[in-house]
Amino acid sequence: MRLTVVGCSGSFPGPESAASCYLLEADGFRLVIDMGNGSLGALQRYAPLFGVDAIALSHLHADHCVDLYSYSVARTYAPAGPQPPIPVYGPAGTRERIGLIHSPEGDGGLPERFTFETLAPGSIRIGPFDVTLAHMNHPVETFGFRFAHGGRTLAYTGDTGETEAVVGLAGGADVFLSEAAFLDGPDLPPDLHLTARQAAGYASRAGAGRLVLTHLQPWNDRDDARGEAAASFDGPVDVAVTGQVIDLSGPPVASGALGRDPGRVGS
Repeated sequence: MRLTVVGCSGSFPGPESAASCYLLEADGFRLVIDMGNGSLGALQRYAPLFGVDAIALSHLHADHCVDLYSYSVARTYAPAGPQPPIPVYGPAGTRERIGLIHSPEGDGGLPERFTFETLAPGSIRIGPFDVTLAHMNHPVETFGFRFAHGGRTLAYTGDTGETEAVVGLAGGADVFLSEAAFLDGPDLPPDLHLTARQAAGYASRAGAGRLVLTHLQPWNDRDDARGEAAASFDGPVDVAVTGQVIDLSGPPVASGALGRDPGRVGS
């Protein structure tokens, strides 16, 4: 199981990254997790444009889903002809939400490009992955994901404010990919996002092996986020960067190794 960070900027694209998007691969299967602003262009660095097998959306805010519509355009007008539909797993209303990007009347052609599967808390199978889903604490319906394959686990929060559901999601995970949009400060809005310190506190309570902070807003300093997290979590802490590859099929990576040489997966 291998994770590639395609986009990790929080709330909107930054100068060095698209908004949220991750490529999870195992046994030749490619699952794209979230498709935020600018992610379709970046995704083509790490996978063939039509080499994606399935897509999972944590929620329907633009910075996590809007490029799914761009992908529908690409699949419709491909030089070789329209591409066959692939499954999209998302919250209730995903098809309608993406269709409205096309026009106020929606896009009746979307079912010809994607099959839409509605997520609910519990367990499902996506390709080779056993997936556990839990509701997070965000203004719209939002899911956190726990992916298991080959005895290794990856937990991903999507977007969330404080909630005990994070601890269960990340319990014993080899890698905990957590949003950390905020740094500590006064008057932070509740029930919206985590600080790096809060993410680290959940990682510690969950007994996660490695914490990777993501969804940092472009104006937040990566070193400040890392420092806040390291004060609350004794394990390895990293801050996601575009192109970073996390290999969960091999032995754990030494502390601090992630992010030094992001590498690139061939397309």
